[in-house]
Amino acid sequence: MNIGDMVPQLTGTDENGNEIKLSDFKGKKLVLYFYPKDSTPGCTAEACSLRDNYEAMLARGYEVIGVSVDSERSHRNFIAKQSLPFHLIADTEKTWVEAFGVWGEKKMCGRTYMGTFRTTFIIDEEGRIERIFAPKEIDTKNHAAQILG
Repeated sequence: MNIGDMVPQLTGTDENGNEIKLSDFKGKKLVLYFYPKDSTPGCTAEACSLRDNYEAMLARGYEVIGVSVDSERSHRNFIAKQSLPFHLIADTEKTWVEAFGVWGEKKMCGRTYMGTFRTTFIIDEEGRIERIFAPKEIDTKNHAAQILG
């Protein structure tokens, strides 16, 4: 996915099993953020940055949706523990991460594995990608400020 591309018309389920479609956000700006794993230090810092600035994001016209390959149950626990005010999509089939090109080979501590690249897409009211924050650009503790800045 690149700046200027229309987002794919995907459907997923949130932490409660409710259907969420990207088309539901037509007419709104959307912060669609992909993250590797619930309740890990970097992912928690990023989610809390978005949580702490959620009202400011709404005031600027943004809705926020997180996506990871974790289960609905994992998402419910993460939301409850961190008091997150936004929904998380349980992409257990990897449909969303693959469609947005954020699933691939990663390396950590000499180990190679498949995982999600932390990436945020800012999507305009028409469903077009306006901005992309790549993994190396994202400051997890200050990500909301990066978006609002």
